[in-house]
Amino acid sequence: MRKAQPPFFAFLKSEQYRITGSVPDYVLNEQRPQGGHLKLTYYEMKNLKYTIGADVSKKEIVCCLSTINEEQEVQVKATHKFPNSTSGFKSLLAWADKHIKETLPVNYVMEATGVYHEQFAWFLHHNDKTVSILLPNKAKSWLKAAGLKSKNDTIDAKGLAKIGAERKLEVWTPPSKNLLVLRDCTRRHQALNELHTITNNQLHAIQHSQFQSPLVVKQLKGTLALIKKQLKEMEKAMTDLISSDPILDQHHKNITRIKGLSTLSFAVIVAETNGFALFKKVGALISYAGYDVIENQSGAHIGKTKISKKGNSRIRRVLHMPALCAVREDQPQFRNLYIRVYERTRIKMKGYVAVQKKLLSMVYFLWKKHCAYDPIFMVADCYTQDSQRVQIT
Repeated sequence: MRKAQPPFFAFLKSEQYRITGSVPDYVLNEQRPQGGHLKLTYYEMKNLKYTIGADVSKKEIVCCLSTINEEQEVQVKATHKFPNSTSGFKSLLAWADKHIKETLPVNYVMEATGVYHEQFAWFLHHNDKTVSILLPNKAKSWLKAAGLKSKNDTIDAKGLAKIGAERKLEVWTPPSKNLLVLRDCTRRHQALNELHTITNNQLHAIQHSQFQSPLVVKQLKGTLALIKKQLKEMEKAMTDLISSDPILDQHHKNITRIKGLSTLSFAVIVAETNGFALFKKVGALISYAGYDVIENQSGAHIGKTKISKKGNSRIRRVLHMPALCAVREDQPQFRNLYIRVYERTRIKMKGYVAVQKKLLSMVYFLWKKHCAYDPIFMVADCYTQDSQRVQIT
C-alpha cells in the first residue's frame, strides 16, 4: 500500500529488474510458484458510494461529485456550475448521470442557505433522489476542523461532498406544505409588528414636537390603521390554517393548554422547527434556539456563564411573553424554577430565560408524545416523592 508497502515491492524495484515509478494502490497479494517466478494478483479499490456536494446561492449551484473507496479515500471526480433554476436542475441530473459510472448509492448534500436551497431540494425529492441538508454552522465547523483556510463556492462544494462521503447523514424529509405556509404567515406577522412599533414611535414623536405637519400625521395614522388590519388578517389566516389541518389542530389543542402559550406562539415554534422533524433529541432543539449555555472558565479565571444566542431568534422572541405569564401561582412547575434560578443568581431575566427553555422543551415532548399538557402532572409526581420520603424517614 502507499503508506506501508509489502516487502516484495522492494524486490520489484530492485536494480535487477530496473522497475521504476510509483507502486500502484491495488496490489492484492503475491504468490511464488515453483520455479522461483513471482506471480502478482491485482485488483482496483472498490468505490462504496457517490456524493454530490451542492453549494447553493441565489443565482447558481456549484456542484462537486466525489467517491469514497474501501480505504476511505475520497476522490473528486468532477465539478461544475449550474443556474439555480428548473432548467439548471435538469442539467445537473444529466451531468451526474454522465459522470456516475457504477451502480452505487448517490447522496446529494447541501446547506440550509435561507430559502435558496428549497426549490432544488424539492426537485431532487420529486425525482426520488437521496438528499441531506446540513445546518450552516455544522458544515462550517467541519471545514474549519479539516484545516481549510480559504473559502469559496468550489471549496465549500468539495467540503460538503467529503462530509457526505465520510459520514452517514440523515436523509432529508420534506416538511409539510402547511408548515411552510404557516412559516410565511408568522414571519410576515413579526415584520408587521415591528413596522407597527416604528410607525407608532414616529407618530408619537411628531405629535409631541413643537411644530406638526398635518399631512404626515394623517399618513402615519393611515399606515397604522392598515398595519392593524393586516395583522388581524395574518392572525385569522394562521388560525384557519391550523384548524384545517387535523394533525396541527390536535397538537395545537394539546400544547396551548399551557397558560401563556397562544396560537401565535405555537405557530412560530412549530413553523420555525418544521414540526421538529430534524430534531431527534431535545438538546439539539435547545441549541437550535440559542438557549445552550456557554461557560467561560479556565484555571482560576471564572467568567460569565450565559446562553449562546446562536440560533433562531424568532423562537426566543416569541417565548418571552409566555415565560412571564407562566410564572404564576397556578403553574408551580414554572414558578418554582424561576424562584430557584433567581435565588441563586439574583437576576430576574436569567430566571425568565430558564422558564423559556423549559417551555420549549415541554412543547417538544408534548409534540413527540402526542399528549396534552397536564398542569398537575409534575406537581402530583413531586407530592408522591415527598410522601415517600416522609414514610421512609
